[in-house]
Amino acid sequence: MDQKKITIAIDAMGGDDAPYKCLKGIEIFISNRKNIEIIILGDENIINDTLVKSKINLNNYKIINCINNIQNDDTANIILRNRKDSSINKGLEIVKNINNSGFVSSGNTAAIMILSRLNLGMIEGIHRPAICSLIPNKKNYSLMLDLGANVSSDPQNLFQFALMGYCYHTIFKPDLEPKIGIINIGTENNKGKEFLQKSADLIKESFLNKYFYGFLEPDKLTSGECDIMVSDGYTGNIILKTAEGMSKYITGNLKHVFVKSFLNKIAYSILKKDLKIFKNKINPANYDGAILLGVNGISIKSHGRSTPYAFSCAIERCYEFIKNDINYRIKNEINNN
Repeated sequence: MDQKKITIAIDAMGGDDAPYKCLKGIEIFISNRKNIEIIILGDENIINDTLVKSKINLNNYKIINCINNIQNDDTANIILRNRKDSSINKGLEIVKNINNSGFVSSGNTAAIMILSRLNLGMIEGIHRPAICSLIPNKKNYSLMLDLGANVSSDPQNLFQFALMGYCYHTIFKPDLEPKIGIINIGTENNKGKEFLQKSADLIKESFLNKYFYGFLEPDKLTSGECDIMVSDGYTGNIILKTAEGMSKYITGNLKHVFVKSFLNKIAYSILKKDLKIFKNKINPANYDGAILLGVNGISIKSHGRSTPYAFSCAIERCYEFIKNDINYRIKNEINNN
């Protein structure tokens, strides 16, 4: 697949500071890339004005004009009935109709999930999609899913999430045998809700048993003990948002600590290098780009408040998923197990 042209469709109208952050993110991503076609979707006049005013230099791209775009407060009915010509819907239609393609958006999460399922359908054998993203830990990062695609999940869903997480892991850490954990309130086999215990049984009965760590308590999320962390979407979304809030709280308070006094400023100058390493490690921009696993195509959600650099990371993640054909890996594992 490396020799084939890859097409990436970009929703330029989604999220804060769009379309600038999306276009600048494309520029960052495409600077050293060849054999990639970028299709930019959104209001053509606004996109062209932004390219000129911000002096953004792009090549090998085209723009598809979409003016009836999705708003953050649009309901499911409005999305389905009145937004057929939106940048999100048109972008996902490209993924459906063009091989070796993927889609990236910072827009309405519900719209991306609804329209991804509608346009791309589900991989045969997978019952529900799962939002999967990278979580920093003591070693480097782990995968966590589901982060909010489903309010509720059954044991079979969680088993399939574990399988899809395993396929994701083989792309980014192919030389490491992963440890798979299910997030629970305790590590004992009799702890937590019944569906969590049954999902653990399903994993133990499959080839994934070789990699199964067991139950993982939330305070161990960043320990690096598990490479793939599985959760129902409701729990996963709460954990993710709590972690984002705590990260902002800690980094914000650190800034205040180091400017409180002259001695603190000296301490900062001594620790500056290590603090920069720490900040980069927990910087959410480096982990931007959550994939909606389970749909029959590559659909990536970038954070609504992402920076241009973060958006470029989301495009990079999309590129790697296309290049390594993650859905082929999932289909292969489903058929063989």
